[in-house]
Amino acid sequence: MILTTPIGIYQELTWVEISKNALVNNIRQFRKLVGEKVLICPCVKANAYGHGLAQTARIFAEAGADWLAVNALYEAKALQKSGIQIPIYIMGHVPLDSLEEAMDFRLVVYDPKTIERLGEIGRPVKIHLKVETGNNRQGVLIENLLDFAQKIQNHKNIELEGLATHFANIEDTTDHSYAELQLRRFHQAIDLLEKAGIHIPIKHCANSAATILFPKTHFQMVRPGIAAYGMWPSKETYVAFAKERADGFELKPAFTWKTKIAQIKKIPSGECVGYGCTYKTTRETRLAILPIGYYDGYDRGVHGAYVLIHGQRVPVRGRVCMNIIMVDVSDISDVKLEDEVVLIGRDGNEEISAELFGNWAGTINYEITTRVNERIERRIV
Repeated sequence: MILTTPIGIYQELTWVEISKNALVNNIRQFRKLVGEKVLICPCVKANAYGHGLAQTARIFAEAGADWLAVNALYEAKALQKSGIQIPIYIMGHVPLDSLEEAMDFRLVVYDPKTIERLGEIGRPVKIHLKVETGNNRQGVLIENLLDFAQKIQNHKNIELEGLATHFANIEDTTDHSYAELQLRRFHQAIDLLEKAGIHIPIKHCANSAATILFPKTHFQMVRPGIAAYGMWPSKETYVAFAKERADGFELKPAFTWKTKIAQIKKIPSGECVGYGCTYKTTRETRLAILPIGYYDGYDRGVHGAYVLIHGQRVPVRGRVCMNIIMVDVSDISDVKLEDEVVLIGRDGNEEISAELFGNWAGTINYEITTRVNERIERRIV
């Protein structure tokens, strides 16, 4: 018999708080941007960018999201099981032998074998054709698009509901010339199909940055990702927004990561802290031991990191361990065992944003929240 560890909450000393009000605000902000006729399809892949798949999806749906987008079949099935009623769009590859159980959902398609298998199954299914415009990941090349679409039409059970693409360089720059090129190619694909008598009702290409910056990318549906959770896709997007569209649009971060102090102890001057002896105290030091580490998603490569205790910055000392970090609380007199610690989020007037944490770790805010271990409890507040 094979023994497996059940997936669930694995400890009680760390948790993530998700602000329902912030998530609702962000969806409503997008509704103001796109209007009532454009579908809003927030991306909830990767455990809703670390915010908790089912909980976040329900809040988005209640707040007015029209669709939800996931990456994989297992995510779509989890949402279906949780009672989500709005359409679910699977943006990643579904294995050929799993297609039959995926036909309740909207599927992205870019490979002829997927079309053949869906046709063999024979059940009605709605698909979205992904066209390659310059990101060079998933997608059908424009020169092959018409032939591909005509093959779809040979199968009466397959409804070509959508045409999609994805921008490669719209959020990491203030020069949007490449995004403009991709948009022209997307229009070329639309024109090619319509001239052949193939009209596709839902065309979509806008991620967070495109939705915020360029109304001409909205078409019939937008797919906001990171911004639906209150985080900006990049500094460049924020700069471009402030320059072009400063019209009261406001995102509110929903993510706060907390833990508790597991031990407090004094060590003398000249003592090393942690693996590799990378830090040595220069005075008598009070250390607080926190039950969090790189297994939990607290990046081992952070530099200059601190946490918040009682609304004050407290520096991380030594290397991040698998399940533990050490912080210096020498300058906070009233710290005690199991006091609350903010790892990401706000405490009083101080804040550690996902963007700031990403700077410490040499990465982006997307990676910071999505890498927080799924087995850590997400609490809606």
